[in-house]
Amino acid sequence: MNYLIILFSAATMVAGVVIAISPETIFSPIRRHYESFGMHLLAVVLRIVLGIALVMCASSSKYPVAIEFIGWITLLAALVLGIMGRTQFKRLIAWALGIPNGFRRMGGLLAAFFGAFLIHAVF
Repeated sequence: MNYLIILFSAATMVAGVVIAISPETIFSPIRRHYESFGMHLLAVVLRIVLGIALVMCASSSKYPVAIEFIGWITLLAALVLGIMGRTQFKRLIAWALGIPNGFRRMGGLLAAFFGAFLIHAVF
């Protein structure tokens, strides 16, 4: 399970750095596909898998309380995304796509640091 978290965290770090450098590299494909059912399903399933992995691995991490908390928040996010419905999901993504590039870049840096933190916590 730790390797699953490390894989997800590494992907988050890479995506965060890419967003910080060139936001449209990530946001352009999202813009093309955000109305698809697959995008909604992927958003929910990835959060379920990551949330379960975080909760299961929390006790063996360097920060068990924080990692378990992040895992439960991730599972809650999956639940909310799952029950919010397609229309609200599309509105949420459309809102996120409207965020100015400066804030996107800051979010990308935060995502990269978050990914690094998770790797540090479970490795």
